[in-house]
Amino acid sequence: MVNQIKCGMGKRISAGVLAVTIGMALFGCSGKQTQGGSAANRLEQIKQKGYIEVVTEPYFAPNEFIDSTKTGDDQYVGADIELAKYIADKLGVEAHIIPLEFSAVLSSITEGKYDLAISALAYTPERAEAMTLSKGYYFAENEGYGFLVRQEDVDKYPDTASYENAVVVCQSGSLQEAYVTSQIPKCKEIKRVSATTDGFLMVQEGKADAAATYIGTAKLYAEANPGVTIANNFRFVVDQSTEGTRIGMPKDEPELENAINEIIDELLESGQFEQWMEEYSEYARSLGIE
Repeated sequence: MVNQIKCGMGKRISAGVLAVTIGMALFGCSGKQTQGGSAANRLEQIKQKGYIEVVTEPYFAPNEFIDSTKTGDDQYVGADIELAKYIADKLGVEAHIIPLEFSAVLSSITEGKYDLAISALAYTPERAEAMTLSKGYYFAENEGYGFLVRQEDVDKYPDTASYENAVVVCQSGSLQEAYVTSQIPKCKEIKRVSATTDGFLMVQEGKADAAATYIGTAKLYAEANPGVTIANNFRFVVDQSTEGTRIGMPKDEPELENAINEIIDELLESGQFEQWMEEYSEYARSLGIE
């Protein structure tokens, strides 16, 4: 698991519990209410409540992770957490962070239970059908997606055919899972986990041979965990439509979508998100992952 980092910055964040019961989302269904002066859309609703509810899977450094030296609201840190706080500041509200498993992050936005999913989301056609995806706010150059393997296997898997006898693990519902199922023609077995770091641990323990991963996250893990590394000479083919990390929102909320995209435009112009990524990567690197 991530041995997570960083002193809390900026506005205090209210964190939800990891196990969230369905009935807790009092404002979750995004039905547009107009009776008795109620909010006509989700953006107005957020401003009336005074907070925005952001779901994330906090096991994906440097985007979102848990600082194990802290407790309560301060433990959720990362570049995406700073983005959530930045959005809240711009809207004049507080950010409430709701940590969930990744599959629940996706379904809770599809069902309209929460306002935003900020969890290193990539574009996929299926996600675009189920939720509104923002403009891309982070574009990683020269990293892409590949496999984490044991050090002795660094040259064992140079192409898709070489995985024929490998046990491959990937995060359920992730872009990496889609890459595995579409680009690896045959493997011994595909195992699915709820968190990418669980897949990394399976490779370390010999329960899987290769974990599909975003290269930037795998590099941080490998630096802190001798014995694993990035498979040489292999990268998944990335369609241009998947480029850019995005924010997920419930469907049919154009006011919220426009507000979020305007904030993203500001971040792209300033380069602020790239600074957050560098800052939190350095914290992750200094503390390591265990």
